[in-house]
Amino acid sequence: MTPDLDRLFQALGDPTRRAIVDRLAEGPASVSRLAGPLGVTVTAIAQHLQVLEQCGVVRTEKVGRVRTASLVPNGLTPVERWARDRRSMLEKRLDRLADILGEGD
Repeated sequence: MTPDLDRLFQALGDPTRRAIVDRLAEGPASVSRLAGPLGVTVTAIAQHLQVLEQCGVVRTEKVGRVRTASLVPNGLTPVERWARDRRSMLEKRLDRLADILGEGD
C-alpha cells in the first residue's frame, strides 16, 4: 500500500472519524454541531478533523468564529480504488476456480 492509503485507512480506523465522515456525507457542519451527537469536546472534534484534513477527506473553513467542515469530493477515491482492485482480483480467481471445477463435469 502507498503511504497515503495507509494514512487514510489509519484515519478511517477510528470510529469517531468514521462517524464524522458519515455525518458530513449529509452536508457541511460546524465543529460544534459535529461534537454534539458524538458526545466529545469541540477540541477533540477539531483534532479528528485535522487528521481527516491531512488525508484529503475533509476540508474545513473558518468564517468569523465558526469553523465548518465538509467532505472533499473524491476524497475517498483511493479507498474505493483499492477495494475495487481487490474485488476484481478475487472475482478473477473465483472465475478460474469455477472453470477448473467445471472441467470435471
